[in-house]
Amino acid sequence: MSDRYEKQSEAGQVSEVLKNLEARISRIEQHLNLEPVEFKETAEAVVTQRAAETTDTLEFQIGHYWFAKVGIVALIIGIVFLLLQPYSTLFPAFAPILGYILAGTVALFSRYMRKSFPFLSGYLLGSGLVLLYFATLRLHYFSEQPALADRAPEIILLLIVVIINLIISSRRKSVYMTALSLTMGYAAALMSEWTYSFFIIVTVMTLLTIYIELKYKWHHLLTYGIVLTYFTYILWFINNPLVGNPLALRASSFGTALFVLLWALIFAAGNFIRGKDQTEDSTVIISSLLNGLGAYTLYLLTTLTESQEHLAVSHLVASSVFLILAIAFWLREKSRYQTFFYAMIGYAALSVAIIAQFKTPYSFVWLCWQSLLVVSTSVWFRSKFIVVTNFIIYAIIFIAYLVLAGTVSATSLSFGVVALVSARILNWQRHRLELRTELMRNAYLIAAFFIFPYALYYIVPSDYISLSWIAVAILYYVLSLILKSIKYRWMALSTFLLTALYLLIIGITKLEPVYRIVSFLILGIALLIISFIYARTRIKTSSKDESTH
Repeated sequence: MSDRYEKQSEAGQVSEVLKNLEARISRIEQHLNLEPVEFKETAEAVVTQRAAETTDTLEFQIGHYWFAKVGIVALIIGIVFLLLQPYSTLFPAFAPILGYILAGTVALFSRYMRKSFPFLSGYLLGSGLVLLYFATLRLHYFSEQPALADRAPEIILLLIVVIINLIISSRRKSVYMTALSLTMGYAAALMSEWTYSFFIIVTVMTLLTIYIELKYKWHHLLTYGIVLTYFTYILWFINNPLVGNPLALRASSFGTALFVLLWALIFAAGNFIRGKDQTEDSTVIISSLLNGLGAYTLYLLTTLTESQEHLAVSHLVASSVFLILAIAFWLREKSRYQTFFYAMIGYAALSVAIIAQFKTPYSFVWLCWQSLLVVSTSVWFRSKFIVVTNFIIYAIIFIAYLVLAGTVSATSLSFGVVALVSARILNWQRHRLELRTELMRNAYLIAAFFIFPYALYYIVPSDYISLSWIAVAILYYVLSLILKSIKYRWMALSTFLLTALYLLIIGITKLEPVYRIVSFLILGIALLIISFIYARTRIKTSSKDESTH
């Protein structure tokens, strides 16, 4: 209550001081014959002025910027339609020459307005570059009597125009004009008739993209180049229907597929040698994801449509490339996301190679052992993402094996062995991982606990099922003693209980008398021995506690 009264008194004192100050200011105004300020009207005036400034700014934005953009686009479209006219009564080179003249005129206007109207000058320059490219395109295309009948010199001229555009764009340091010039280069590649000229041109364009991106620190240009490269390849692969060709898949080979891996390496190099000022931010993550997924998806489509003779080898090569990228990014910067992306794509390529090389159900067994390789490398990469993803894939592979294999054979025990070894690796190197719980290790142990009895039920003759389960339980106890882990003791206890239930439910009625007697005797002896061991351990523990007290 006293605090409350003190606060009220302080508030009263402040209010009294403000009243006295206001009275003094009023006396000063009266002494100097000053008119009192109307704060309400002043505030309203300020609001009105700001609203007028906002209106002027919006009007200026629309009138100066947006009208300029729309006007230039309309102008270029009109000139393009002008150049598309047949001009059959004139000589074949008339339209291209007209295009060059108009492109030069637009470029001169751009130079003239560069100081006075820099914004408008930039857009005019970009329009001039587009017209220069289209005028060169008009030499061979869009005419029944082209000025250049052969496509080869046309492609060379288009590439020269692209180089000129890139030089001008880089000097102006305009990322938008540079992106536009690169797009023209990829379009020139699509117009090439010779297969390897397409791949060579695209490869050169990817190298130019990386060079410009690193030189000017235009990191978003890398993402644009990745999308543009793989989209261009898709258009080429389906016979480029945008220029009127019928939709069809082009014939490909292992050599052409290798170019896709080469592009993936080039774009990965752009992130690998990026400046130290750029961390693994969203731009780097997105570009790496698009690069890995885009490259391998196209690589997979390409290799599936060619001869299946080299499918396993080709995907083994792809797996090596992506895993090397994952290792490189981990060694250089301990990358979390890029290492994860490239590693998982490398594992996926290895899975495809295994499926292509081995028939069912053996392919599932090899995929199972591959899971062990993934766990080992994920520990080195310190990647909890790979650990979790790998366990999900491991479970899917096992379910697919049960569904598609038809029969359960001795090879199915591999899944249990892999689960035990994976759990051991995770426990051995748990300090390297960011997993705060032992969820993944427990998941592998639970998988092993179910897989071994299930596989032995189908593999071993019915009279020996219970004996095989007892052997597994004893093995768990041995592992618990060697590794000093309570988890294996719980697995042993659970397996013994499972064996007892099996004998009580099925063994009594279906086993032969001799095997029934032997099974019950061995189970009983084993359980008594275990009980004796537990009792002895408890006595030793109790005696130690008494001696300490």
